[in-house]
Amino acid sequence: MDRETDDEVRQAIAGELRLMDPRVRASRELAGRLLDPEFTEVGGSGRRWTYETMLAELAGHEGSRAEGPRYEPSEISGVRLAPGLVHLTFETTLGERRTRHSSIWRKGEGEAGWRMYYHQATRVPPGVE
Repeated sequence: MDRETDDEVRQAIAGELRLMDPRVRASRELAGRLLDPEFTEVGGSGRRWTYETMLAELAGHEGSRAEGPRYEPSEISGVRLAPGLVHLTFETTLGERRTRHSSIWRKGEGEAGWRMYYHQATRVPPGVE
């Protein structure tokens, strides 16, 4: 992996980890800086989320309160699909729930920085490796 690719993957991973921080999740402003205006998610429940619906409800989700359970990421890795476009895959645990994730991050113009463009979550049933 060349230096530029490595740097872009690191920046996308840093953004992903910030989105797991309860302080960021609880703040529409902070979370909004990390989600692309064209953001779409297909959640573990099968629900489709947009930028607006996610920002309107994220503060009420599990993992969004400092005193509650926190997302514990593992096996996070990424590949650069094109300049300014990175695909990440990883797993999280939140309490007893384990989930597999796939997200696409793209670099915004100017001060926008890296933002999550797409996210897919799939819950892993107990006993599945």
